[in-house]
This record gives sequence, structure tokens and C-alpha cells, in this order.
Amino acid sequence: MSAPIKQAGAFESPSAGVEHSVRLRLSQAAGLIRSKGAKGSGPFRVGVDLGTSAVKVIVLDGLGEPAAAILRLATVVRDGVVLDYIGAIDILRQLVRELEKRLGQDLVRCATGIPPGTGSANSRATAHICEAAGLEVTGVIDEPTAAATTLHIREGVVVDVGGGTTGISILHDGLPIQVADEATGGTHFTLVLAGRFGIPFEDAERLKLDTKQSSRLFPVLVPVMEKVASIVARNIDGYRTDRVYLVGGAASLAGFSGVLADRLGLPVVVPPEPMLITPMGLALNVPGGTGDGN
Repeated sequence: MSAPIKQAGAFESPSAGVEHSVRLRLSQAAGLIRSKGAKGSGPFRVGVDLGTSAVKVIVLDGLGEPAAAILRLATVVRDGVVLDYIGAIDILRQLVRELEKRLGQDLVRCATGIPPGTGSANSRATAHICEAAGLEVTGVIDEPTAAATTLHIREGVVVDVGGGTTGISILHDGLPIQVADEATGGTHFTLVLAGRFGIPFEDAERLKLDTKQSSRLFPVLVPVMEKVASIVARNIDGYRTDRVYLVGGAASLAGFSGVLADRLGLPVVVPPEPMLITPMGLALNVPGGTGDGN
């Protein structure tokens, strides 16, 4: 018998606390990925997110609105660290060329991100990949802080559950006062499903993403959700905060926000399109536009 899925609604609706303009931008970016479309005019700003499960690139126009976006599943990064350097360059170069073709204009400046605490060597490697793809890197930013830029967060906690790690950024007056990153992310959810049902990793990943299976999978995934919650609780202990924002691909898992809310005793907000929040925040941190983040 399936366990009831915990929702964050004990505190507030999952999307409460996310501005309408932010929800609209994220929806537009997701639509551009699906339609393979492009719009707007430069100067363009590019956000490059080399994730554990996918490479995501978002282009913003001169007003900070989505102009183009693309996503490709890839395994060039593991636990936040670049493992396949050449493969990452090849994929990113292809994605940049495709976006340039759609926009009819060269892309020049980008910001990219890394999980907090993964080190200067990983930061340099990530920047070099972007440069090898033909982009000028204006900054390498920790991913949860980039997400906070997208969401216009000045006070609170951003929890970015990526493919391999959970990144945490505590913000006060718009600035990160504490960042952390620990192993446990989307890959760990997939591994638990693979072990429980005796199926290959790839099949487990597809099962995890099947929303029709949410009720059946929830009790299997709860221990990993609780582990993430304990990581967050330990890292925010001693800091005053009234809200947690949950982003990253794993944030879409049914019941995750409820487990986190129960463990922390705080409202947990899950913005729409949580996988796109970090790359959009990276693009917003590129100087030169008139939109948010400058």
C-alpha cells in the first residue's frame, strides 16, 4: 500500500513566495526549450549550467527576458565535478552554435556555475570549458546563489538539489552569508529505485521521472528525502530564516517539499521549472544588460 505523499501545503502553497514575473520568465524559458524558438535582441547574456544529468544553457536579451534556451542530457559531470572535459566542450560548443543559429547572432559573454565548495580547480575547469566553446566567462558563481538571483531572494535559504550534490546558500540582505555543498542528489534517488526494483540505472531514471508512479515511489524515496532534509537542517542551524526555496531537478519529486517542511518546521517553496532556475540566475549575473541582476 502506498504511503500518502507529504505536501508543503501544511504551511503554504508550493509556489507561494515566487513573484509573478519570475514565474513568467521561467515558463517562457521552458517554452523556448520545447519550441526550439528564439526572440528578442541583444546584447545577449548567457547562463551555462553543466549539471550531473544535463547541460543547460539559457540566453537572456538586453532586458533580462528569455531569448533562447536549450537542454541536453549528458553525464560529463559527477557530484558537481567535471569528469569528461572533452565531452563537455563538444556538447557545449554544439549547444552554443545551435543557439546562435536560432538567434542569428554570435553569443559572446556568459557566466557559469559550480556547487559550493567544489574547489578552485573545478571552477577553472568549468570556465575553460565555456571558453573552449567560444564564450567569454564573466564569472563563476556558486549555484544556489545564482538561483537566488533568479528568485529575487534577499532573505532566506536556497537549497539546490542537483544530480549529485545538495547545495545550500543562506542569504541576508541579498548576499550569501553561508554556502555549503554535500553529496546526495538526484542520482542517489535513482540508485535507490534501481536497487529496490532490481532494474538498470537508466530504467530507474525514467521511472523516477514518471509522475504517474509518484504514489508508488514516494515511500521508497523518503529516506533520501530525509537525508537531504538532515543536511539542510545541519547547515542552517544557528541561522535565523523564515523560508526555504527548493530548486534543482529533484525538487519536482512529489512529496519532497513536504518532507523537507516537516523536518525543518519552515515553509518550503518550490518554484516552477526548478531545473531552469540556476542557469537563468547565471545569465542574470552577466554584466551588460538592463534586467534583474545588474
